[in-house]
Amino acid sequence: MITILIIIFTLGYLAITLEHTIKINKSATALMTAVLCWTLIISNASNKEIINEQLSHHLSSISEIVFFLLGAMTIVEIIDAHDGFQNITERIKTNHKTKLIWLISIITFFLSAVLDNLTSTIVMMSILNKLIEDKKTKWLLLGLVIISSNAGGAFSPIGDVTTTMLWIGGQISPLNIMKQTFLASLVCMVVPTLIINYMIKGKIELRANVENSLNFNTHSFERNLIFYAGIGCLLFVPIFKKLTHLPPYMGMFLSLGIIWTLTELIHNKKHVNEKGILSVSHALRKIDTPSILFFFGILLSISSLEVVGVLPQMASTLNSSIGNLNLVAICIGLLSAVFDNVPLVAALQSMYSLNDYPQDHYFWELLAFTAGTGGSCLIIGSAAGVAVMGIEKIDFFWYLKKISWIALIGFMAGVATFLIQHYLQ
Repeated sequence: MITILIIIFTLGYLAITLEHTIKINKSATALMTAVLCWTLIISNASNKEIINEQLSHHLSSISEIVFFLLGAMTIVEIIDAHDGFQNITERIKTNHKTKLIWLISIITFFLSAVLDNLTSTIVMMSILNKLIEDKKTKWLLLGLVIISSNAGGAFSPIGDVTTTMLWIGGQISPLNIMKQTFLASLVCMVVPTLIINYMIKGKIELRANVENSLNFNTHSFERNLIFYAGIGCLLFVPIFKKLTHLPPYMGMFLSLGIIWTLTELIHNKKHVNEKGILSVSHALRKIDTPSILFFFGILLSISSLEVVGVLPQMASTLNSSIGNLNLVAICIGLLSAVFDNVPLVAALQSMYSLNDYPQDHYFWELLAFTAGTGGSCLIIGSAAGVAVMGIEKIDFFWYLKKISWIALIGFMAGVATFLIQHYLQ
């Protein structure tokens, strides 16, 4: 039975990896894999009630992540609907090459720490399309955006889905992960920025019609209010968790409720057609539901391997074959450039017990950094990269030639920074 289970999971994982080749959405594959794995387990169980109890237990843990992402995505959609991110566009108008490159890198880095790296990349992609006409320059800057967004998301408990998973799973705490990985993440962004600043020669010409390209759905007051309220609510979630000891998704739902109430109050005198796209109801229809279903399906699939004891055995094998936690985390980071980092991290959460590696153990912190940043080494290695590849039609081999080596240098510099900081403490 275990052999068949591993085969089903492997085939499902392979189909997820080859999503763009076989033209089947990875969310559909993940959901089918999850149901087939658990169906096989319960079909071969003598006590089906125990299996249902185990399924309910894992469903509870997975739902915390799903609900957290649901609330975060909705708040981001509300900010976007109110043109809140145009606040960033208005601040990037210099054509001084070095200043522009550093502005883009730093803004992406810190924006990704509050939003998720995919959203930050899409926001910056939109901004660069409005600002820069030359394709070669824009593509180099988009490569930097991918690296910076992944680096920024790695040090924040709400910036990358894998870091969020580790936080909700109890492996890391918000303040400690920021303290231990911020410097490494910063180095991971700074080194590639220096390289790309050197690669881009001469002056960067901005589009002449930047001002005309800004078409607002809202007034300046509404735009700024929702932008700052939304960012503030997202930052409040870890504080709420610390104060109340309730799960993070409760804080996210409180934040969503606040934003929902705020939008209702500021638009209550508008016609229903006018406030339609500005409402939370509309935002809920626009959020990336397939991604949420993918997280649900893949995490439920991995939990089936944990139930039958496959993952603990894999952890034992990994320890005996590699024998070094640093190398394990680095390998996971590099593998995340090829495979999705969500199932990789989820598997390690199940493989390594909190009894052996308690909360805030340096292994979890290093894993959060490597899994969050390693995907930058290939354009298909992160949601940010896939989004840029799909929207801007950047070629895989162009990225491999121009950006991958830069991302790898940044990744290894960040790992070295983390380890030096850890061993000097």
